[in-house]
Order: sequence, then C-alpha cells, then structure tokens
Amino acid sequence: MPDQSPASGPGSAAEPGRPLSLRRIEAVHRADLLEVESYDLTLDLTTSEETFDSLTRIVVTSAGGRTFLDLKPTSLRSVHVDGAPLDVALLQRGRLPLDLPAGRHEVVVDAVMPFRNDGEGLHRSVDPADGRHYVYGMSFMDAAPTVFACFDQPDLKAPYTLHVTAPQEWTVVGNGAATQVEPGRWELATTQPLSTYFVTLVAGPYHVVRDTHDGIPLGLSARASLAGALEADAEELLTLTRQCFDEFHRLFGIRYPFGEYHQAFVPEFNAGAMENPGCVTFRDTLVFSSRTTRGMRTQRAITVAHEMAHQWFGNIVTPRWWDDLWLNESFAEYMGNRVTASVTQFDEAWVLNSFQRRQWGLLADQRPTTHPVAGNGADDALEALQSFDGISYAKGSAILRQLNARLGDDVFLAGAVDHFTRHRFGNATMHDLLGSWERAGAADLGTFSDAWLTTAGPDLLEVDRTAGVLRRTAPATAEGVAPAERTHAVSLLVAAPGDGAEGGSVHEVRVDAAQVPVTVPDGGVVLLDPVEATWAATLPDATTVPLLPALVSATEDARVRAAVWNQLRSGVHHARVDPDAAVDLAEAWLPVETVDAGLVYTFPWVLSYLPHTSDPASSADRLQEAALVAARGAEPGSPLQLAAFQSAIGACRAADLLVAWLGGERLPEGVDVDLELRWRLLVRLAALGATDRAALDAALDAEPTAVSRVEHTRAVASLPTAEAKTFAWERLTGAVSVPNYELTAAGDGLWRSGTDGPDGVALPYVQEFAALVPTLPDVHSGWVLATAVEAFYPRSSVTAGTVAAMTTLAARDDLDGSVRRRLLDATDELTHRLAVRRAFRGED
Repeated sequence: MPDQSPASGPGSAAEPGRPLSLRRIEAVHRADLLEVESYDLTLDLTTSEETFDSLTRIVVTSAGGRTFLDLKPTSLRSVHVDGAPLDVALLQRGRLPLDLPAGRHEVVVDAVMPFRNDGEGLHRSVDPADGRHYVYGMSFMDAAPTVFACFDQPDLKAPYTLHVTAPQEWTVVGNGAATQVEPGRWELATTQPLSTYFVTLVAGPYHVVRDTHDGIPLGLSARASLAGALEADAEELLTLTRQCFDEFHRLFGIRYPFGEYHQAFVPEFNAGAMENPGCVTFRDTLVFSSRTTRGMRTQRAITVAHEMAHQWFGNIVTPRWWDDLWLNESFAEYMGNRVTASVTQFDEAWVLNSFQRRQWGLLADQRPTTHPVAGNGADDALEALQSFDGISYAKGSAILRQLNARLGDDVFLAGAVDHFTRHRFGNATMHDLLGSWERAGAADLGTFSDAWLTTAGPDLLEVDRTAGVLRRTAPATAEGVAPAERTHAVSLLVAAPGDGAEGGSVHEVRVDAAQVPVTVPDGGVVLLDPVEATWAATLPDATTVPLLPALVSATEDARVRAAVWNQLRSGVHHARVDPDAAVDLAEAWLPVETVDAGLVYTFPWVLSYLPHTSDPASSADRLQEAALVAARGAEPGSPLQLAAFQSAIGACRAADLLVAWLGGERLPEGVDVDLELRWRLLVRLAALGATDRAALDAALDAEPTAVSRVEHTRAVASLPTAEAKTFAWERLTGAVSVPNYELTAAGDGLWRSGTDGPDGVALPYVQEFAALVPTLPDVHSGWVLATAVEAFYPRSSVTAGTVAAMTTLAARDDLDGSVRRRLLDATDELTHRLAVRRAFRGED
C-alpha cells in the first residue's frame, strides 16, 4: 500500500507520527471560524503510476483566528495564502497550521499525492485480465486529504470545480459533468455545495453506457474486461434507476438537483457503494460476470435505490457531524427497501432484508460496543467510521419503519420534505428533523426519540407458557440509569403441530410492561412477531423449537420463514437453543424455500455452527443432501437452483464428489460450472486439503480475472499446510503487499476449516495475531485496518484460552480505536459460541 505520510527529502515535509483524526470539538471550532466559498482542483494523473500532482485553490472567509488545513501528501511543493508562501515544514501529522485574519482569503496548495490500493483516496488498480489501469476516488471519512488539500468535515460544504489531465485513452467522470476539451484534458462542471467526503473522480479505460430519463443524463461504467457483463446488465440497472427516480420525485416532490447521475462500478471498493452526488461508485462485483441468484440481484437493486435515496438524505441535507450518521444511513436503508419493494420487479426486498440484515443489526445492538441509533457519541472521524454498522443501517431502518406506521405516510413524508427545504445544500441534526416532523403534524416525539433513537440495545421478548405471560427484558444500562420503557405492538402466531402459518391464528399483543398476560396452548407453535413489526430480539420457547421444521415446511409465507430463522438464530446466539436444532430446521427448510435470498444469506450461518453440533460430519452430510434435493427439485437453470447448489458445495465433505462437479460430472440438470462456481469448488477442496498450490495456480493462470485473483488467494490460504498459512500471514504483516480484497480473502482462508474447526497448522497464529495487532496501524490504515483485524481474527478457535487471549488484547490502552472495536465484537461472538459449546456439548 502506498505510504500516506509525506516522505523526507528535498521539497517534502517530514511528518513524524500517524496523521491525526479530526475531533468533534475541533470541527465545531473550525466551522465557527470559516466559511468555504469554493474549491478549484487541478489533478494530473499522468506523472507516474505511484503518485499524481494535486493543485488545490480554496477561497475561504475567516472570522479571524488560527485553524488548520487537512493534507496528507507524498511530498508538499508549496503553500501560498493570498500569494504569500508558507513554510512547508509546518505540515505535521496531516495538518498544516493557518492563521487567517478576518476576511476573504485564497489558499493554494501544490502537492504530490499517493495513488492508493486500499480502496481509499485515489485508488489505482491494475486489471489482471488485461493489464489496464483504473482510478477512482473515495474521499469518505478522512481520505479526502490524500487527494486534495481541504477543510475535511461534513459541515464545511462548498462547490467544486475539477480540471483533470489523464492518459489520452482514458475516460473521466466525476461529481460534475466532464467534458474532454482536448486529448487527455478534461474539465468538470462546477458542482452544487458538497461535503469533502463526497468528492470523487473515476478515470481509466472504462466501458461506458449512457442514457437519459426525465431530463437527467444517466451513465454506467465498468472496467473494459467487464464490458460484456455491463452491457448484459445495463437495461436492468437503467430500468431500476428510472423507476427509483420517478418514485423519489413522487414521494418528495423535490427533483434530483445534482445534474448527471452516473453509476460507476469500480474495482476493489471497500463498501457496497458510495453516494457521491453526480457519480455514485459501486463495487464492480455487482456487475455479474457469472450466473447469480435472484437474491444477489435483489440486493443490487436495493443498493441502487439506497444510493439514490442518499441524494436527498445525505446529499441535499448532510449531518452536521457523524453522531447523526443515521440521518444518512437509516433513511437510505429504509427508503431503499421501501422503494425497491414498491416500484421494481424485486418486490421481495423486505423479505431479503429480514433474511440478510435483521440479525446483522440485532447482533450489533447486543454487542458490548452497541451505541444509540442517533447521537452515537463519535468524538472523532475514525471512531465514527466504526458506527457504519448494523445499528445505523438495519436497526435505524426498522425504527423508521415503525415511526412511519405511527405517524402515517403523509406526516412522515411532509416532515422529510420540510427538512430538505429548510436545510437545502446545508447541514442539520436529529433535532432539526424531529422539529420538521412535529411541524408536519406529529405529536411531541421526545419520548419516542428517547426510547428508540438515543437508547442502545434491543429488548428481549419471549413467551413463558407455564406462567402464561410474554416477557420483555430491557437491555442492561449503566448503574443508576433507568432502562428504556419501550412499548411493542406485536402479534403471536399460534399453530397446531404440523400446521403452516396459514392454518394458525394470530393474536395482537401490546407489550407495555415487563410482562403481559397471553393465552397459549400447551402444545403447538407460538411464534412471536411473525412479520417483524417491532425491533426486538425474539426467542422461541422450548416447546416451539422442535416444531419449527414442520412449520416452515407447511407455510407459504416467506416472511414467516424468515422470522422463524431470526428467532432460532437469536436462540442459538444466547445458548438457549442447541445448534442441532438449526440443522434440523435447515434440513426441512432447504427443499421448500422459494426465496433464494434465504439460502444465500442464512445457510452460511448454519454452516458456521457445524463445529458446535453433536456430530459435525453427520450434520454436514445431512445438509448437503437436503441442498441437493433442493437443487434437483428447482427449475433447471433457475437462480433458486444455483443458490441450492452453492449451499451443497458449502456443506460437502466428499472430495471425490467436488472433483466430479468441477469436471462437469454428476451435476443436477441445469447447473453449469462457470467461473464463480469453479472457484467456489476449488476453495472448498482447498479447505478439505484435497487440492494443492500447483492446481490452484494453474486455475488462476487459465482465467486471470480479478475474481480469480481474489479467490485464488482465498483458496491458497485455505490449504491445511504451514506454507499456506504463512502465505496468508505475510499479507497481514505487509511482507507481501496486496490490494484490499486479497487481504480480506487471505484472512478468511487462514481460519477456514473443513468441518471440525481450525486446522492445527493455523492454531499458532492465535498468539501471533495477539502480538501483531498493536503494530498493525504501521502497516494498514483507515477502513482496511479494521477490516484486516476482523478478517484475521481467530474466529474458529473457540476455546477459553483464545477468549482470554483476545480479551487481554482488547484491553490494551495503546490500541487504535477501530482495532479495539473489532476485537471486542469478535471476542463477544467467540464468547457466545463458547457458551453454546458449554451448554450443549458439555465442554468446560
């Protein structure tokens, strides 16, 4: 990865120590002092493959006083304020001090900036398929200063004008419409006021598809090697975009105000997508070059709608600081699902949300690192990055859905429109939005906000048949702090043994106390909140658990099947339900599930618990057979069949069968082994020790695509050999520098196991990991630092010794905040899994 700190040498500024992260108190002071009028950026991408030239002109008005400019160059040539030079040696730890008298000033910074390969700043990637180079900008959170000099905080918005020099064969797009004024020189139109973290540039020999809709120029782009796949997906993507624009315009009555709407699918992107106005960036794995499931297409549709929702929630109005992150992400999550379900072909969006996102949010909300939806306490920018989690997305979305049901659509939308209108192209807070809703006709929302938005943790709901009550247990709070008094409006589905949901009866229950009386039968299923109308962790009772396989086999309601899985998963997480029950449920469910998203997003969780079942090998064989039954029973060539066959691969322990499938033999009718399936099979063979490095290298050489390169890394690291684990480890230590996707794949492979837990050759890396982690910020930074810790965490070493070692590690006071957060979360998960083993496998 390119060095982000300035190098010592002629014309450079020596900068001891890591760059500082902006603290909130500093942002408040700087916003009081400055008003930024404009940015003018000149970028030359042709100077080398490692760096580019960046010339920044900022016009700013100061109230008079000292502040600083954010800047993280490779070398700093010059800085001028109103034409007078500043000493470049003043740059320290990413900050250049400025003393600006009251009045209007021009700041000009001439710097050399690093191309990066960690998915941040200006990321440069080489496509292994054809050797072509691609660049894209990701300025999010604190990466903008590695692209241009700036006052890097969300509430110092300004218009941007870009001038770009690029290789002549490249195409350039960005926030403003790009025009090639001569070969290799591009001028981008001045934007509306933007926060620094929205500024992007996408440049390279991209394949571009263009269209228009309702007066809005539309564009799609992807690497040249994906041109065929992009062309195949273009009509679906453009149709989604048209439908979503029409619906957002109908709902809000405020037109998209940022000119062009380009959707760029870029390589090695850390997030799913980034909502940069005018030029949204997506990870290019969302351009499907192999056959894929409907669940993956539905998730892509939701992502498209999510980023479009951000054009209003986040881009027209931006949070003043990151403690109101939910004003961006919770709304985009809610509106993305809502709009996808209501106006596109992917009307099962909310079902996918239940299968994929709900447990993500519930687990995050029960971790020791839980935080409120709003007012998350982020004191600095890097700490705030860790709050882009299941709470800010899934929980926040669920709370907004509850609020919409309470207020009604008219009041809910009128409040949003008032919010956009009052703060257009500016910044706002939670209290600003609550005020907008109250003006639109909502009652005082203070009580709602206190209970649902600013109090962390979910309530736990469970039925006690013996006592005839439904119990609500509030999350633990600090000493002396009263728990939130939340009211839940839920239903109980009661069904006789063997009946589906359609044959049961539904009882509405208002949970407004620690326990409320309910009448339930002695036998039969009792399913809490089957349509997941409230935010709570719901647990199945002991009588219900063994009846769930019959329920899912008989019911036609996919929402109920998803709710069953979420409740069983919560039960296993809390060591109330034996993982054997998950195998029983999956065995009955696989052949009857009709929404392939369930298989895509739930079955990997089942596989992760196989080592904790009473007979892992037998459990795996049962699941493989059930998945094959599902694959043979599905329509040949259908996405559902593909999802079922992927599940069969994941459970398969028989190397000879995997080899046969790899060779195109013994496959269910309709299954063809394409690139994605081929690597899925190779990774599974590697984990079982049934292939070798030479065979994996040959597979990469045969199809040297970006997908192949990442999956080759995953497969090699999965081999149960000391050499393979060294291969993975060298990528974490930086001994071998690789892009972000390959780094994550190496960590995944290091701890991948055949069936019964980690391979013995990986176990020494528990202590190696503990020793290395405190030094990782010297090797990795930003988004990738936390991702690397999560990827290489010894997740399959479920022992008291590993829990103790990781707990001690997380308690060190010299850890980066993002590292500590990932350690705490991963160790909490390990602790829960150890509790499961103790409760059901009798282990100490």
